[in-house]
Amino acid sequence: MDNPDQESNLTVVTEFFLIGFEGSQDLRVFLFFLFTVVYCGTLCGNLLIITLVSTSKNLHTPMYFFISQLSISDILLTIDIVPNMLHILLNNGGTIRFFSCIIQVYFFLVSITFECLLLAVMSYDRYVAICNPLRYASIMTSAHCVKLAGMCWLVGFTIILSHTILISMLNFCGSNVINHLFCDLIPLMAISCSDTFIVQLEIYILTFPVAIIPSTIIITSYVKIVSTILKIPSSTGRQKAFSTCSSHLTVVNIFYWTLLIVYVFPTKEKSSTTGKVLSLLYTVLTPFINPIIYSLRNKDIKKAVQKTRWRHIFNIFP
Repeated sequence: MDNPDQESNLTVVTEFFLIGFEGSQDLRVFLFFLFTVVYCGTLCGNLLIITLVSTSKNLHTPMYFFISQLSISDILLTIDIVPNMLHILLNNGGTIRFFSCIIQVYFFLVSITFECLLLAVMSYDRYVAICNPLRYASIMTSAHCVKLAGMCWLVGFTIILSHTILISMLNFCGSNVINHLFCDLIPLMAISCSDTFIVQLEIYILTFPVAIIPSTIIITSYVKIVSTILKIPSSTGRQKAFSTCSSHLTVVNIFYWTLLIVYVFPTKEKSSTTGKVLSLLYTVLTPFINPIIYSLRNKDIKKAVQKTRWRHIFNIFP
């Protein structure tokens, strides 16, 4: 049992020092400019998709509505993580206040949770479109899509709030140095002087609604989708059916595999630098490439871009 007098003499941590990337000044400057370009590209790409989906009538479909919601989540994640990361890179580390750190953890976890749930909803949308096309319009109505997206946001904000409150109640009375790029869950627990059993238990409990159920829905949907596609007699028909869900399947693989590598697979043999690089995959790279994946091979989005461009030209030259 701890001595109360010893506990009262401990200094309570009110701010943390994020180390960021340890390296030469030239490397950090290079990474700063690289991440700045990626940051601007992420915001522009996702804002473009949100704008096109909201203004182009041919994109007023469930699939594109969910894509726009994914873009909102990516923007939230990017704004939450990257600006402070750029500051840390430029200054060879930086401090962040306790409250700001907890807020960063909260919105980071909300964004990750929402994306897990939304990707499951999007797989269900593709399942209905391919396996039950005659009832697609009656099942995936606008009101139903809004309810599904709203439920994903509501679940993300509520269950992560209770988890973040538990994290904020941890005591930090020793080192305040976080060897990471941002306030992540595992590095925070590593420097806490409290018993983190309850937090770890809640993490395991939350993996069921946040990870296991969505991944089960995704796997089940795609098993049925593949089964249906293989029954299509013509190769052209099979290729057309698969093309409607190939972008979503690519995003699912990138997102889930990076999370599995960082949080599920054994990490004892990983260096801190490797962990930082891997964390960049889902905090910086994924929000950047999602708009590219969904627009690169998408004829509808390309047409919407062209129409918007010509509309602006005609507005300039009436």
